[in-house]
Amino acid sequence: MKETKAVKVVCRNKKAYHDYHIDQKLEAGIVLSGPEVKSLRAGKANLKDGYVQIDEHGEAIMHNVHISQYSHATHNPNDPLRVRKLLLHRRELRKLIGKLQEKGLALIPLSIYFNSSGKAKVELGLARGKKLYDKRATLKKKQSDREVERALRDNNRRHDA
Repeated sequence: MKETKAVKVVCRNKKAYHDYHIDQKLEAGIVLSGPEVKSLRAGKANLKDGYVQIDEHGEAIMHNVHISQYSHATHNPNDPLRVRKLLLHRRELRKLIGKLQEKGLALIPLSIYFNSSGKAKVELGLARGKKLYDKRATLKKKQSDREVERALRDNNRRHDA
């Protein structure tokens, strides 16, 4: 995801950062219907259990990503959990297929956003699962960082007063 351009983030997969080590990130387009785009613009999406597989035709398919039905759609309501094709260059797909052959790697969606030209994009992460002790260590580190930050903030307040 290019941070220099203005993007509107629809949703993030916070659980992914807790459950996985993210080795590499890449951007892909999503094939969506009209009501799904409107639903995304309203912020009605959930990535929590989503994952991406490469099918036998060499296409990236996103599973278990919930995009709610658009409330004002007049016809053709979509299944919120339908599989969606991702748009990647053939060269990127070949690299991904090679990396996904490694044991323990998975391709998961990290966020859905609209780029500066208004196109819906998904940020994918090549992820390796964390062990339970890794998760505990991450939580301990986050908690100790918060305590240090709180202590510094309180210390600055005392000196300002």
